[in-house]
Amino acid sequence: MARKPHIDLSGALMLIGFSALLAYNQVVIRVVNEGFQPVFWAGLRSLGGALCLVVWFRLRRDGTWFSPGQWPAGLLIGTVFALEFIFLFIALDLTTVVRTSVIFYTMPLWLALISHFLLPDERITPVKAAGLAAAFAGVVVAIVGRGGAEGQASLIGDLCALGGALTWAGIALCARGTSLARVSPREQLLWQVTVSAPILLLASLAFGELLRDPQPIHYAGLAFQIVVVVTAAFLLWLWLISVYPVASVASFSFLSPVFGVALGWLLLDEPVGWSMLIALVLVAVGIILINRPKPQVPQKV
Repeated sequence: MARKPHIDLSGALMLIGFSALLAYNQVVIRVVNEGFQPVFWAGLRSLGGALCLVVWFRLRRDGTWFSPGQWPAGLLIGTVFALEFIFLFIALDLTTVVRTSVIFYTMPLWLALISHFLLPDERITPVKAAGLAAAFAGVVVAIVGRGGAEGQASLIGDLCALGGALTWAGIALCARGTSLARVSPREQLLWQVTVSAPILLLASLAFGELLRDPQPIHYAGLAFQIVVVVTAAFLLWLWLISVYPVASVASFSFLSPVFGVALGWLLLDEPVGWSMLIALVLVAVGIILINRPKPQVPQKV
């Protein structure tokens, strides 16, 4: 499909649905953690996702799976991917979806900050600086406002959510700043799940018992993660950024923490205090400002 200059109604609906799915994804992780050790089932998820992607590529008769010469960059991005989900799954084992959503989805803050120093074309503008300040203030409010009306809170859980945001930004930098920038996003995803699967499964041996009394709902959650999130949703995301302007697509990312807080409260009965609402607003405003496209300079005729 040809690229479109702006997001139309169908694109907007898909992006809203994708943001809601990412938020619901955290609810599923929180629930499945009750049946499986977090790092162990994160490894199963990557393994299942890799198998689904291979099947998808074969059905499409896509002969290019791993491009020659990409092993160093592929191993790097897969390792960072594994670290991201170690942090995220442990965070959701220790603290609430509400808290994790606010902190984890500050990824654009750290990506913009790191890109300023590493990528020449990604300098921080005054508007981005305001967004960085707002999002950072939201993180501080979220972490400092632990306990009380906010429900289950853990400093280690909060820091793991922050670690997940930082490593998520690291994945984006690997995709843009290494030789993987020359391969398709689908291949980047395959590198991530394929390399992360053995790392996560081996790392899980250091985190205690692998099973925690799994029930049918936990197996269903694992299958949902493999088929819907890792395979279908990630492929949809790659398609969206191939059709619509990346900056416009990124502007919808502020919805994920909003949906995360709402679903944590609605589905898991997690309390939402004033400090978390303030943190959510600050983070959402910060993400909007960070992802705001640069103004077009009119060309002289």
